[in-house]
Amino acid sequence: MRWSVRLAVAAVCAGVVAGSARADMVNGVQLPDGAVKVGENRYRVKEDFEGILKYYRTVYPISSFPRRQIVNQPGVKAVHISNPIGRSFEGLNIYLSNDEVRIYVIPPADAPKQGKKPGGGTKKKESK
Repeated sequence: MRWSVRLAVAAVCAGVVAGSARADMVNGVQLPDGAVKVGENRYRVKEDFEGILKYYRTVYPISSFPRRQIVNQPGVKAVHISNPIGRSFEGLNIYLSNDEVRIYVIPPADAPKQGKKPGGGTKKKESK
C-alpha cells in the first residue's frame, strides 16, 4: 500500500511540474515555448502567425501594449507591439515571411550595442 501512495504522489507532482512549465524570458520579454534563437534578439517559433498573436494578446494585453501593422507587402505579415514603459525592451516585432514566424525583441534605446564598450571612442596618443 505504501508504494501505491508514493506512486500516486509522484504522478501528481510530475503533472504539476509539467503543467507549470515557464516560458523563457529574454530582456524582459516572455517568449513562447519552443522559441529558437536565430540571431541577436531574434527568435523563430513553430506556431502559426495568428497563434502567436493570440499568445501575445494574453501575455501583453492590447489595452496596455499598443499594436500596429508595420509591413504592407504581399506574402509578408508583421505586427509591432509597443512597450510603453520601455525599460527592459522597447517593443516586439512579430512577422511571417517565407512560411516562418519570427520574433524580434527591440532592446531599449539606451541599451549599449553588443560588442561596443560604453564611451567606446578611440583614444589618440599624445605627441610630445
